[in-house]
Amino acid sequence: MSRLRFTTTVRGRRDLKDEIDELFADLWQVSRLSGLRRGFRPQVDSFRNEDPPSYTVLVDISGIDPEQVKVTAADGALFIAGERPREICEGRVYHQIEIEHGPFERSVRLPDDADLTQAEARYERGLLRIEIPVAAREAAPRPVLIEIRRQA
Repeated sequence: MSRLRFTTTVRGRRDLKDEIDELFADLWQVSRLSGLRRGFRPQVDSFRNEDPPSYTVLVDISGIDPEQVKVTAADGALFIAGERPREICEGRVYHQIEIEHGPFERSVRLPDDADLTQAEARYERGLLRIEIPVAAREAAPRPVLIEIRRQA
């Protein structure tokens, strides 16, 4: 058990380091040619809707065949994984490289009341939209009057 915890901690630190590296790369606009940036990280929006009650996750995966994207849910999170391949073409001499390519995996924490059994995903114009209904909350129980009887 402690070994598993250690692995998770190391993985978490690695993820945090990658996030910090990416933040600094964005701040200083480090060229993708420099090697500091690693992989493709699609942008994600997530929000709650009131009518109908649902939770929406939008993922910008333009240039990716939706058949090559895997969406799974486990442990209260949604996982989106895939790859944006770079077109292989002999003889190219790049002057500028800004479009990121490579494998990616994103995760989004889900609210406790997300009903994953009814989740649906659609891909349109480069955006993956995942709609997750919110489970109906049980009505608060009504108070029940318990009659007290006298013992004879």
